[in-house]
Amino acid sequence: MKLTLEFGGGLELLCESVKTHNVDVDQTKEKKLTMKDLLSWVRTNLIKERPEMFMKGDSVRPGVLVLINDCDWELSGQLDTTLEDKDVVVFISTLHGG
Repeated sequence: MKLTLEFGGGLELLCESVKTHNVDVDQTKEKKLTMKDLLSWVRTNLIKERPEMFMKGDSVRPGVLVLINDCDWELSGQLDTTLEDKDVVVFISTLHGG
């Protein structure tokens, strides 16, 4: 499944300072890809340092805004959201130092 993943608000620093990633995520035909599956894939394949700054347990840390096709993932089921081919998933940190 081809997806576009975008990282902003400082999260791109965890992915070697690359903001946009066009990825192909493997999935089984009988099981649809969910956000929980994608987050696990991101932790394994994209996050190069300090994964604890991006994830807490199986989900993103509090303060990370997740948009799926420009819609807040809280409106679509969060970890249970089913992804489709060519979806765009954006992760933005709303936490800033001061």
